[in-house]
Amino acid sequence: MIVRMWEVQAHPESLADVLSWVCERAVPAVADDPNLVGTEVFSSLDNRIVVITRWRRDPRELEEPPGYLVTRKPHSWDFSPVEL
Repeated sequence: MIVRMWEVQAHPESLADVLSWVCERAVPAVADDPNLVGTEVFSSLDNRIVVITRWRRDPRELEEPPGYLVTRKPHSWDFSPVEL
């Protein structure tokens, strides 16, 4: 399994717009991928939005939100589970 963490920071006045964009466009764009196991979306008090996706293989990138809504382009990192 591959866990992808995608993170973006919205301008303070744009947090609701970016969150709507993530939930209505970016996440649905990958939702039908058969390799997608699950998705979670989080927001923080400092205007960050994090999307955690879990993939069997071949994770797909989420689209970039409109540039005028965010302070910089999104970043993403891939992780593998660690057995304890």
